Amino acid sequence: MKLPAKFEEITSSYLGEEWDRYLASYEEEGYYGLRSNPLKIKGTEFLKFCPYAYSKVDWCDTGYYYDANLVQPAKHPYYHAGLYYIQEPSAMLPASLLPVNPGDKVLDLCAAPGGKSTQIAGKLMGEGLLVSNDISVSRAKALVKNLEMAGMDCGVVTSEKPEKLAKVFKGFFDKVLVDAPCSGEGMFRRQPQMMKDWEEKGPDFYSEIQKDILESAIRMLAPGGNLVYSTCTFSPEEDEAVIAWILDQYEDLSVVEAFDFPGREHGHPEWIGSDREDLKNAYRMWPHKIHGEGHFAILLKKADGKPAKIKSAKGSKKMPKEAESFLKDVCLNTKGRVFQVIKDKVYLVPDVMPEMKGIRVVRSGLYLGDIKKNRFEPSQSLAMALTKEDYPRIVDLSIEDDRVVQFLKCESLMVDGPQGWVLVCVDGFPLGWGKLSRGQLKNKYAAAWRWI
Repeated sequence: MKLPAKFEEITSSYLGEEWDRYLASYEEEGYYGLRSNPLKIKGTEFLKFCPYAYSKVDWCDTGYYYDANLVQPAKHPYYHAGLYYIQEPSAMLPASLLPVNPGDKVLDLCAAPGGKSTQIAGKLMGEGLLVSNDISVSRAKALVKNLEMAGMDCGVVTSEKPEKLAKVFKGFFDKVLVDAPCSGEGMFRRQPQMMKDWEEKGPDFYSEIQKDILESAIRMLAPGGNLVYSTCTFSPEEDEAVIAWILDQYEDLSVVEAFDFPGREHGHPEWIGSDREDLKNAYRMWPHKIHGEGHFAILLKKADGKPAKIKSAKGSKKMPKEAESFLKDVCLNTKGRVFQVIKDKVYLVPDVMPEMKGIRVVRSGLYLGDIKKNRFEPSQSLAMALTKEDYPRIVDLSIEDDRVVQFLKCESLMVDGPQGWVLVCVDGFPLGWGKLSRGQLKNKYAAAWRWI
């Protein structure tokens, strides 16, 4: 693999004697990872269902490596049941650093395709609020699917510019994650096509974008809150320099060190000619030092102060009458939430969610289903947010049963079970809805999710 000459010149000067080791990593096969989903399965049980997850990722409690030569985890029913999310191992670091607790209000500002948001959702455990934003509408729609598959039930997905969000959410979020767009130097081994973009734009192009995004993020961070800034690049112009700049702009920010792990490299203020010792608390990952690709991350804290007062969105504590008959049998977590009906679609939204006038909302809370001619049809996202104990009528198929894949292909099935709406599961994990009549199951699995 031929690296850009300018990149080699700059990076070799930083690495010195380690340059040959770094260069040799391009001849090695990369590492593949996945994360277990605490919303679906406990970590102690995960390996019983997914034995192909062979060892832990040092910096992520729920992260595991798998051998891509032996298994394709995306082609497994457990993936479609949301038991795990496939993610490059080093990309698990930023959300691991962010100290999210159940009940927090969290923002993932550059969220698509959803790896970090699903990781945050697992920390919230259905309590609080997660706003996942991506400026691209098409990418935000992919983000919705990944969050729904994970069983996220206290999230909102938006597609807006950060500066517009900052006008609505000033001082609102307890925790913020900014995984900023970058020159992608850390992904050259996995995605060689990124080298062309690097040669055309380079670090200077991205550093200005990163500063704008980060400044908006800081405005949305509540007093006493934490923010993680991360990139998948080694460039100090996009890493230490951006952080040094934001620390100079906001005196109420400080750098925090969360934890250490083998192979982690600290920040390098000397690379930008700075004497800020706090920049050494950053995290830089090199592919010749850790089992993963390149990454940079740093944890910041905002000083304590007076919390912001923001008006919550309107909604009803009472569910729509058309949905009442169906949802009375569903064990729903409605504490701290309100119902909203938008164009005959019913949502369950955290009541701390602010008024969103003027903001492009792609998904407003947990989408429960549709009101159709005085009846209610449950959604795929509702099925994924439930456990088998949350609904009284289920059809539970074994992983060895061919009908599992048939169901995921949206085919009708012949099964025994209770009449009417049933929650179809694989080994006790929900996959979607079906409507059963006289042994024939009419498949209601989301067509857009169909196994291909």
